[in-house]
Amino acid sequence: MTEAQFSAWAMKIGLTVLVIFIGFIVYDLGKKSNAGKFGMFILFFVLGLGVFGFLFKELLIGFLMKK
Repeated sequence: MTEAQFSAWAMKIGLTVLVIFIGFIVYDLGKKSNAGKFGMFILFFVLGLGVFGFLFKELLIGFLMKK
């Protein structure tokens, strides 16, 4: 395994763990602040938009680099 391959795998695994951890933090904050169903939906929707934006950026960069 080359350093580039290791870095690519480590980045994917590390970011996945980070997103899951952030999701747990958002859930915990929502529960402690009694955010309710709508508040929790908004919190996770915004978190999901951030994750979607990051994934979209990665796909777009990968698509443009292949051209």
